[in-house]
Amino acid sequence: MTLTQDEAFARIRLLRSPNIGPVSYAQLLRRFGTAAEAIAALPDLAKRGGRAYRAAAEAKIEAEVAATRRAGAKYLFHDQPDYPRLLAETPGAPPIVTWRGDLSLAARPCVAMVGARNASAAAVKLSRDFARALADAGFTVVSGLARGIDGAAHEGSLPATIGVIASGIDIAYPPQHAELQERIASEGLLIAEQPPGTEPRGSHFPSRNRIIAGLAAGTLVVEAAPKSGSLITARLAGEAGREVMAIPGSPLEARSTGCNHLIREGAVLVQAPEDVIELLSSFDGTPRSTFREQVEQDFDFAGMDGEDFEDAQPADIAGLLTTAPVAVDELIRQSGTSAAAVQMALLELEIAGRLQRHAGGRVSLA
Repeated sequence: MTLTQDEAFARIRLLRSPNIGPVSYAQLLRRFGTAAEAIAALPDLAKRGGRAYRAAAEAKIEAEVAATRRAGAKYLFHDQPDYPRLLAETPGAPPIVTWRGDLSLAARPCVAMVGARNASAAAVKLSRDFARALADAGFTVVSGLARGIDGAAHEGSLPATIGVIASGIDIAYPPQHAELQERIASEGLLIAEQPPGTEPRGSHFPSRNRIIAGLAAGTLVVEAAPKSGSLITARLAGEAGREVMAIPGSPLEARSTGCNHLIREGAVLVQAPEDVIELLSSFDGTPRSTFREQVEQDFDFAGMDGEDFEDAQPADIAGLLTTAPVAVDELIRQSGTSAAAVQMALLELEIAGRLQRHAGGRVSLA
């Protein structure tokens, strides 16, 4: 299907409208066929969910599109041929991203490299050396443009690198990496999920991390403290069924604790770039690492066992929900209704702002 300008505009408007996330966006397109039809239906769906609703203003989207063009960026939609295959397979993949640079880099074998912002000098050099060797072997290195390990990974692999940022495509963050970010946009590939002009917020970084993990067949953690963002990326990679790798460090060094923990929990120990190359060159979708069990994607709307989501009537399940997350499958069992009816009810509640989605296909009252 060729995406017309009007439909592309409507898709951006749909995704920017209140309470619309990747799951509800996909459901709405499936049910209504086009974004324009979905937008027209939003007020009625929200009313059935118990709230009034107003979609994003057209003027706001026109300003966003103009800002994207001024930044020299383009939009990429989830069903376009150039959308990265591995990212598309990731639970909650972004339906729309903006990008600058060489999009073909995302079609090559990719490996994510992440680690501590306050990394040791030895780890920074190691990251740069690993990245250079991986790029020379034909891999694209993906990272998040943070200080420390991320920046070294980008520098070592340029131009074969993808930078995924938590801000809009026109915002440099951190500021000291403004020149590096521009180099990546010019020589490599820069990707942003947030609209232009968006400053990075805390909630944006886990979203950015899921894109980093989703683009790559495997994620390598070079150096990380406990409870760091790098471990979130590793967890997301494990949940997506990708390889999780870590470089071990001294137990006396706090910045090695995260990597050592990953290895203890099932990540593959690597000591040289050749270890990563061998592991990912033979990756067939079944990871050798056992770090975190793979979490099933939120319900597969493409195969509902013959049920027709497009014509489904919502089930009455609001009374089954609390602020404690519960699996959608459990709601289907307890409600005694069809999967399509439960999903329709959840969609109405989400658009009304009464539902929150969690990892692993779980939901709760907002």
